[in-house]
Amino acid sequence: MGKRNITSEDLFKFKWVSNPSVCPVSNRIAYVSKKVNEDRSGYDTSIRVVTSNGEQDRAWTQGSGDSSPAWSQNGTSFAFLRKDGEHNQVWMMDVSGGEAYAVTKAETGVSSFAFSPDGQYILYLSKVEAAAALTEASKEDEEKIRKAGKQAHVVDRLMYKSDGSGLWNGKRTHLFVHDCTTDESKVLTSGEFDVTSFAWAPDSTTIAYTAKKLQDETVDPDLTRTNDLFIVERTNGESRRITDSRLTIGKPTFAPDGRTIAFHASDYSHGFASLQRLYTLSYPEGNLTCHSQHLDWQLGNNAITDMKAGEFEGPLFSKDGQTIYTLATIEGSVHIIKFGLDGTHELLTEGPQEIIQFELTEDETSIVMVKADMMQPGELFSFNLETKTEVQLTHHNDAFLGELELSKPEIFWFETSDGWKVQGWMVPPVGMEKGCKYPTILEIHGGPHGMYASSFMHEFQLLAAQGYAVIYTNPRGGHGYGQKFVNACRGDYGGRDYQDLMEAVDYAIANFDYIDETRMGVTGGSYGGFMTNWIVGHTDRFIAAVTQRSISNWISFYGVSDIGYYFTEDQIDGNAWADMEKLWKHSPIAYVEKMNTPLLILHGEQDLRCPIEQAEQLFIALKRQGKATQFVRFPDANHNLSRSGHPELRIERLDRIVGWMNRFIPSGAM
Repeated sequence: MGKRNITSEDLFKFKWVSNPSVCPVSNRIAYVSKKVNEDRSGYDTSIRVVTSNGEQDRAWTQGSGDSSPAWSQNGTSFAFLRKDGEHNQVWMMDVSGGEAYAVTKAETGVSSFAFSPDGQYILYLSKVEAAAALTEASKEDEEKIRKAGKQAHVVDRLMYKSDGSGLWNGKRTHLFVHDCTTDESKVLTSGEFDVTSFAWAPDSTTIAYTAKKLQDETVDPDLTRTNDLFIVERTNGESRRITDSRLTIGKPTFAPDGRTIAFHASDYSHGFASLQRLYTLSYPEGNLTCHSQHLDWQLGNNAITDMKAGEFEGPLFSKDGQTIYTLATIEGSVHIIKFGLDGTHELLTEGPQEIIQFELTEDETSIVMVKADMMQPGELFSFNLETKTEVQLTHHNDAFLGELELSKPEIFWFETSDGWKVQGWMVPPVGMEKGCKYPTILEIHGGPHGMYASSFMHEFQLLAAQGYAVIYTNPRGGHGYGQKFVNACRGDYGGRDYQDLMEAVDYAIANFDYIDETRMGVTGGSYGGFMTNWIVGHTDRFIAAVTQRSISNWISFYGVSDIGYYFTEDQIDGNAWADMEKLWKHSPIAYVEKMNTPLLILHGEQDLRCPIEQAEQLFIALKRQGKATQFVRFPDANHNLSRSGHPELRIERLDRIVGWMNRFIPSGAM
């Protein structure tokens, strides 16, 4: 039987793997398996366990919303998150058999947790009611106004909403510890701040955590981009600050001797474009060392794809405490890198790929990793540290992908007119015939400080299956190419970043003879949506365009986006009252009279990152002028529609992109 083309509805057939957790005793690997549920209303997640050689892969839990697997240090107990009613709680089971049972009873649920090294305690994050930040007079006024029944939402802080979670509910995220012996939980932190990450020390008593807890109470924390690392003792709940508010710090991890803490951090020297580097802090001395200062690399995973199920959290120590393993985002790939505390470093993996997450085996002979590449969306692999060879452990998508006629992207590099090197990929149309020319779509990533990678993209494969060639590239402003490169778009949106994209198209036309330059479309989301809007206001070379979750007006974006007030100042270098002319100059809607390309506008109604009013303004302006446009609103969809949104809406989004391109771009080989 011959292979078939991929369809939008093949989303229902994909399986995603994430969150590998290696048993310290048996080296069995627990991981999360995710799929679209049977009624296609959402996603099911369950935990599976595979042996270290990949020979046995079986279901481990029976829930439909199980996640975050973790083994106790002695390998006898296994914990995970399971939705219990409206909220996630920590559940546990004996690895020798028996039913799982709920451990925590947190009123607002548990967002993350970790076993203590001795297995006696579980540390977890949960939300608690924040102390009211009102004066006594204000409290009295509130009591007079408040009545039983439906009530208004009172806002007193700048950061009062967040994409994906909605309006702030007045609760703060704090650290709790559960004693598995007494079955009792107690809170370890409190106050008007949120704990964002944490780690146990090897003694099972000391805990490190990150929070934006300011020493100067006159400073608004919602205007502060840095945070600090704190130490709290399990026994008495006393916290102390151990950093000096100069860094934006990620998840910490302790060395086995408990005297060194490693973490990723940014010094914010280039705003949101600042590279994330590897630091260690000696404890309790407090001496800070940066281990990647000499490397012009972004640490962590900044790759953009519509297939990713998990996120990388942070670095891992070797057992002897002399080596730290982490990820690096480099030139369109994500690799594992190890740093020695003696100042050495080594890239362990190579080739075009995206490593999403990883764990060390107990004997440290191998790394278990979730790896994707241009032809598969992510499976578990074992990487032998001595031989540098890989073994695929899971095969959830192998048979399904084997049915499909996929198009393998080709990597290219070109030099811009001002001498910069820019990377791109070219996806040929499926079934391409030599000597023929095909319609072509330019895809633009979001961020802007993200990075397209050599990873699987359902959207691009769907376009190729519909007879389109696809160009995607990383113009300046994206991570993966050094500090100067990622910083280059700040204050210059629509400048050299726009030129990079146009020159990428010019290069592709000159070097891939199957591109028909008279039949071209353009699309992108978020920053890619901004750039799509910008492009159609500055050139007519594209005959169809689709803008997704876009920015059209920086002046209004400043006040309506959940990040608008600080992101606009960081990226455009201005605010809505003192720099209105600058913000308008960089706003695509300022050029709406020059927009002649038929433009489809796709936007989620619950998008708080790029709120839907950005789409509404653009649509009305185009419609008022009689331009070819259409506005599609996705109900209950936030900024992450294309990645984790309702499955049926994700499919409709893909179909509408294809349908709009097909409507205006003549199809087929010519």
